[in-house]
Amino acid sequence: MLMPHPVVLRGLVDEYEVAVVHEPADDTGGPGPRTRDLAYTLCVSTGMRDVARALEAARHWLAAGPVPAGPVPAPVPVAVVETAGARD
Repeated sequence: MLMPHPVVLRGLVDEYEVAVVHEPADDTGGPGPRTRDLAYTLCVSTGMRDVARALEAARHWLAAGPVPAGPVPAPVPVAVVETAGARD
């Protein structure tokens, strides 16, 4: 299984924890959109389907070893889709 970069994973966990506390609930009383996005990303990053288990896995991985020094990997760029006639 691929594992997320520890610096990226730490950032996701930290951001999620802040969003849970500070982001207002949505119209139905559920988590706000940023919290939902972070929960989804944590689940995908850890291979879990439940955010509580994803957080548990992330914390376990982060506790297992030191965060490597060096640059954080750049995000994968999103492909730009050209529309007909948009070229110069």
